[in-house]
Amino acid sequence: MEVRKSYFADQRKDDLNEIGKPSLRVDALGHVTGTTTYFADRNFPGLLHLKMVRSPHHHARIRGIDFSEAEKHPGVVRILTAADVPHNVYTILTLIQVGPEDETVLATDKVRWKGEAIVAILADSERAANEAVAKVRVDYEVLQPVLSIDDALKPGAPVVNEYHGQNYYNYDSGECRKVRFGDVDAGFAQADHILEQTYSSGPIEHAPTETTGCIVMPEGNGRFTCYTNTQAMFFTLDNTSIILEMDGAKLHMVGGTVGGGFGGKVDVTVEPIAILGAKLTGRPVSFIYSREEEMQVSSPRAAEKLVIKDGVMNDGRIVARYVKAFIDAGAYSRHSPYGAQKSAAHFPGPYTVPNVFVDSYCVYTNRTPSSAMRGFGVTIGDFALEVQMDKLARLVGMDPLEFRFINAYRDGDMKAHRQPTEGAALIECMQEAARISNWPLADKYFAMSSMKREG
Repeated sequence: MEVRKSYFADQRKDDLNEIGKPSLRVDALGHVTGTTTYFADRNFPGLLHLKMVRSPHHHARIRGIDFSEAEKHPGVVRILTAADVPHNVYTILTLIQVGPEDETVLATDKVRWKGEAIVAILADSERAANEAVAKVRVDYEVLQPVLSIDDALKPGAPVVNEYHGQNYYNYDSGECRKVRFGDVDAGFAQADHILEQTYSSGPIEHAPTETTGCIVMPEGNGRFTCYTNTQAMFFTLDNTSIILEMDGAKLHMVGGTVGGGFGGKVDVTVEPIAILGAKLTGRPVSFIYSREEEMQVSSPRAAEKLVIKDGVMNDGRIVARYVKAFIDAGAYSRHSPYGAQKSAAHFPGPYTVPNVFVDSYCVYTNRTPSSAMRGFGVTIGDFALEVQMDKLARLVGMDPLEFRFINAYRDGDMKAHRQPTEGAALIECMQEAARISNWPLADKYFAMSSMKREG
């Protein structure tokens, strides 16, 4: 017993002293020896393979679907359309009261992005499923697509998603998320210099080593076990329950190892339809994206356009900051209304600016729906802000690091969204970075503290 007490005491001690020493990951050995089990390593007798008929167009009306030849193809077991999905609405963020039900699981009257799913084919082999997909004939009326933020917001632009009635998300605050702090016009009026710049980014694909997918096994008692590489187990469980109108207690989600995700595997895009296929056929079902699908169909980081206008004094103080942000949601909302909201809340960055004006728009285009990726709604904004800070420093003839010391927020400073700063430590982090990099920083900046504002 004494040995056991000593062992667990040592374990507790180790758990509390991890900083500054190497620590072996619990899953490292399996990864480097190739013995880690991924969801796709499972193989069940009678396994069916699910493949999607996807739109080749960015924007089109569906006038008819003919799958008579696909039904006759050898190996085809079942074909699923929108009529087979109990609640054919994608519901990802309604669980947390953010975002509308504006996306179908399988398309009905229209497709709004290239790659949108229309029909699911279940077959005995992956080859048979792909061959049957090629035999489905969809009669399209091709419509004009909207493929950029600027085009989406032009007067008279085609409406991407009729659910919204216009090409932007309507918040309770209006056409955008707004931040109003101080008097930005007065700030610009007093500024010695004004700099306005526009920054933009394209969509960014996560490109995980393991593509999105799942394997579903019917348990024979009305329950289904879904082996999945989702990053959001409870989102997956709850959304699948809503889409299939099934008691969540009948769904057993098994996750664990994810071969790269970065945010891209939080969308519940494979599990509901795979479980439905298993339910309707009584057989296990595999639905795994090909590499082509992963690149075209899985949600990327949103494209963004940011307009930043700053008023700055000769001594380096930023006295006004105006930001207009546009987040490209693609054809449907998914996480983007939340991302645009985070974007608005993040500006003006880790700096204390007395006058701030922010408008952040969630815009719809006929592009692949965007979603979460590593700090989405903030990451691109940070890039733009820090480039802007370097430009401002050059404008007033200051060292870029010293310029940041002058404007960095301190404890007690009021942020633009009216929350006081607490535990900032930004000054101390920059001081340590200067020491490590041998940055030539004047002594007065080493004397600064995040705990109080000098002067």
